[in-house]
Amino acid sequence: MVIVRLARGGSKKRPFYSINVCDSRCRRDGRFIERIGYYNPMAAGQAVRLNVNQERLAYWQSQGAQLSETVARLVKEAKAAA
Repeated sequence: MVIVRLARGGSKKRPFYSINVCDSRCRRDGRFIERIGYYNPMAAGQAVRLNVNQERLAYWQSQGAQLSETVARLVKEAKAAA
């Protein structure tokens, strides 16, 4: 099954997440099919907190990809802000 989920990056106590499309059997930070955005929970000032390519997200959802709970919440937040 294909899933859209977060992959953690960044340094200790400074998280940065990539929003990746990957096979559900792969590890969290392992191999992925496509990176469709990012989430920076530590963003301050003019820095962008959330960036999602809505076209690619819609494409993957049409192909049957499932969103993780966190990604679903972030996408809902992004649509409300736009």
